[in-house]
Amino acid sequence: MHERREFLKQLAMLTGSIMMPFPQEGASRDKWGALLPKRMLGKTGQKVSMLGVGGYHVGWTTEKDAQEVIETAMEGGIRFFDTAESYDDGGSESRYGKYLVPKYRDEVFIMSKTTAKDGKTALDHLEGSLKRLDCDYMDLWQVHSLRTPDDVDNRVEQEVLDVFEKAKAQGKVKHIGFTGHQNPHAHVRMLEQTLERDIFETVQMPINVIDSYFHSFIEHVLPLALDRNLGILAMKTLSDGRFFRDKKVIDKSIWSTEDPLVPNHITIAEALNFVWSLPVSVLITGAENKQYLQEKIALAKKFVASPQVERDALLERVMDKGGNEVEYYKKV
Repeated sequence: MHERREFLKQLAMLTGSIMMPFPQEGASRDKWGALLPKRMLGKTGQKVSMLGVGGYHVGWTTEKDAQEVIETAMEGGIRFFDTAESYDDGGSESRYGKYLVPKYRDEVFIMSKTTAKDGKTALDHLEGSLKRLDCDYMDLWQVHSLRTPDDVDNRVEQEVLDVFEKAKAQGKVKHIGFTGHQNPHAHVRMLEQTLERDIFETVQMPINVIDSYFHSFIEHVLPLALDRNLGILAMKTLSDGRFFRDKKVIDKSIWSTEDPLVPNHITIAEALNFVWSLPVSVLITGAENKQYLQEKIALAKKFVASPQVERDALLERVMDKGGNEVEYYKKV
C-alpha cells in the first residue's frame, strides 16, 4: 500500500505540467461562450478541455437526449467529443454529423476510433466515419479496443498501423492513438511494437480510484505513456456506471449492487477529482441526458487537486472494491 501511495503521489505531481495556466477573466472563451479549463494533449501540441463527451451514450440514447447532450456540452464549455465507428453501428457518429459538426466544427476537437483487425477494414471504417461525421478530417483517430498482446501483434501484421500513418499523411486525420479497457498488457505491447516507429500521440484507457488494485492501467501503462509524451484520455472513471447502485440502459437495469461505491464509500466529486489529479489530458464521461452532463461540468469548474493525505484516505476506503465485479471490462 505504501508503494502504491508513493507511485500515485509521483504521478499526481506531473499533473501541473499539462494543465494550462488559468487565463485572465474573460480570456478563456470562444464564440460560443466560456470554456472549461484546458490541458495539453501530449505531443500533439493541442489544448483540450479537461472534460470530454463520451460518444457511446450519444449513440444509444434517444435522439432528443443526444441533441441536448451536445448542446449542453457546448454551453458548458466542453470542446472534446469522443465517438467510434462501432458505437450504435455508426449511429453516434451520425448524430455528431447532424447536431455537432454543422454548427460547431471549427471550435471542437472530434475523435473517432476503429476496431478494424486489418488494413482494408480500417480504411473502409475511416471513409465511413468521415462521411457520417460530415467532416473532411478528424482531429484524432484511434486504433480501438485492444484486447491482448496477440491482438496487437495481429493488427500490426495486418497493416492496420500503415493505414493510420497514411491517413495522417493525407490530412484525413490530424493525430493518431490507440485504446483499450480489457488488458493493460495489450497497451504495453503496442508501446513496445512502436518503440522505434513512434507513431502514436495519444492513448485511451480506464483510470479510476480502484484501478490500481486489479490489472492496473495506472501502474502498468501510464508511466510508459508519459515517458513517450502521449496525451492521456481517461475513460471508465466511474467503471461504466458500476460505481452506483443501479446501471440502466433505456430504463432497463443491467447492473445492481447492495453496496455501491457511490455514495456508500465515496462521492462522485471524489471519484472524478482523483482522476483529474493525475496527469490525464481529458476525462471522457458518458452521459445519456443533459442532467448527468451538467453535473460533471459543474464538478470540472470547481476542481481543485486534493491533498495527498486525502487521496491516501480515499484509496484506503475503496481498497476492498478492487476486482472485476465492478471493473467487469478487465480480463486477465
